[in-house]
Amino acid sequence: MKKITISAGEMIELSGGKAVDFPKYTTQIINLANQNSQATRPRNVGQLSELFPQYAQKASNPDIAGWKKWYCKKYPHAVEKATDRIMTALENINTALHLIDRKMVQAWVEDLIYNKTFRGLDIQEVILKKLANIQGEPYRAAKPHEEAQGIDGYVGNRPYSVKPMTYKTKDMLSETLRAKVIYYEENSKGLTVEIEG
Repeated sequence: MKKITISAGEMIELSGGKAVDFPKYTTQIINLANQNSQATRPRNVGQLSELFPQYAQKASNPDIAGWKKWYCKKYPHAVEKATDRIMTALENINTALHLIDRKMVQAWVEDLIYNKTFRGLDIQEVILKKLANIQGEPYRAAKPHEEAQGIDGYVGNRPYSVKPMTYKTKDMLSETLRAKVIYYEENSKGLTVEIEG
């Protein structure tokens, strides 16, 4: 079996577009500003996963130029409005960057390592223990190689991934979970837990 690799830039060029080369770190910062501003959410730019098939179905020979023309006709101001929202978020990030010093970074690292890690792992164990009690099966935390697959623990022989409820709304999710997901939300009464299918 022959394997080939097609880079992201080559994919764009093979589709009739032109790859854009961004300076190092800039796309990460723009992506963060986009997430904060929600500029490219469907309510602002349309549901692209539904719009593109509509275009492709009507186009005799779909290409990037045709897609751009079709999209701009349907959403004439969306790109400009999204750009404005991201620029505002970037200005806010720039202001925040000037407030960050070594002392603040150390406080952030300590909060992550000591407070959030303890709390997150404590909640994870509590949830797995409760589920194990309900199902009448033993539980265990995931081993490092299992964690790399997005597994936080097992109840019986079933793998689970324990995530805060906010995980559902994150745009930048890149991990592929090989487990049923348990979502939780902490409130004044304790934890609200949802177990996937």
